[in-house]
Amino acid sequence: MPDPNLARASADTLGAVADDGVTRRGSSVTTSRNSASDAMASSGASPVLLAPNRPPARPYRGGVGIERFRGIDPESDRGAVWMPEDFVASTTEVFAGGGVGLTTLENGTTLRDAVAADPNLYLGGDHIAAFGADPMLLVKLLDTRERLFVHYHPSTSFARDVLAHASGKTEAWIIVATDGPGYAYLGFSRPVSETEVLRWYATHDVDGMLAAMNRVQLAPGDTLFVPAGMPHSIGEGITLVELQQPVDLSIILERNGFPIADADALLGLDAATAFSDLDRDVVSRDRLSELSSRRTTRTTGDAQTTPLFPTEADAFFRADRIDSHGSITLEPDYSVLVVLDGDGELQWVDETLPLTAGATVLVPFGAGETVVRGTVAVLRCRPPAA
Repeated sequence: MPDPNLARASADTLGAVADDGVTRRGSSVTTSRNSASDAMASSGASPVLLAPNRPPARPYRGGVGIERFRGIDPESDRGAVWMPEDFVASTTEVFAGGGVGLTTLENGTTLRDAVAADPNLYLGGDHIAAFGADPMLLVKLLDTRERLFVHYHPSTSFARDVLAHASGKTEAWIIVATDGPGYAYLGFSRPVSETEVLRWYATHDVDGMLAAMNRVQLAPGDTLFVPAGMPHSIGEGITLVELQQPVDLSIILERNGFPIADADALLGLDAATAFSDLDRDVVSRDRLSELSSRRTTRTTGDAQTTPLFPTEADAFFRADRIDSHGSITLEPDYSVLVVLDGDGELQWVDETLPLTAGATVLVPFGAGETVVRGTVAVLRCRPPAA
């Protein structure tokens, strides 16, 4: 049962329409660049503590790590072994649709509908000018209790041309915890032919797939950027935070031992077409180092901010780790906070919200400047810069 203190959004706050500088003509929305963030904050766009949002019946086992991270009693839901993902501040459905995966606010409105009703309040005018009324981000908590099947995610061009989806799926991981030595397989370590891939798939040759891939060691605090098209498999016993383009599209090479039908594994495509977007090039050790790199830590007062992914990720999403030992002020931006450790609070205007380990928080653009206070480690996840 969700904590009654979670998802505090009300119909008066998150359903509110900003009056300052907003013009609507048909379906288009524009915002005056002169609108002050404080004025928008006063309209009631408050940050929201989010309850867990775990789609059922995913095709692999996991979830215990999410329960540990969030402080949930694992005995409270015995079906959670097939609930290895938590869709955080989600405007994205699972591939099968039906509204599964969408975040629902306390007033019963989905976040997707709330953003569509007032994109300026949530996203800000610059984001809308660049990307439209789409947050362009999905954040997940993910936990594996078995090695995840070998798969890849389509590129945006393939998704548009072949699957009639607006976006492909590039993703990145931030490792939160591992049970024992953590690892993942990422990219091919040698040239691989199309014929070889088709043979692996037809004969369920998992050993052949894995032998041709790079095995990467993972430990808490590590990060890994995974471009669309790159094959990968996350090892057993890993809990992570994932940022991704907001779509649920996977093409699965390894389905033996998993509850996955052939048609679902290939998104309804024939094998040759489905694997035509797979990146079969060699991923070198130098390239792996680039994918796991992060940028220089910045110190602001008594807080440090570290951009976690290589610069090429900025076209898809952004993530900063904030380590506060006092306070740090954050500029207005649509963002999702994931609290890793410590104890603190988030302040905006004259209100506060607790930040404790395992909490997830949606921060609308219209909240204006926010302040993280306390001794606390927080991930700040954001869409691509406008």
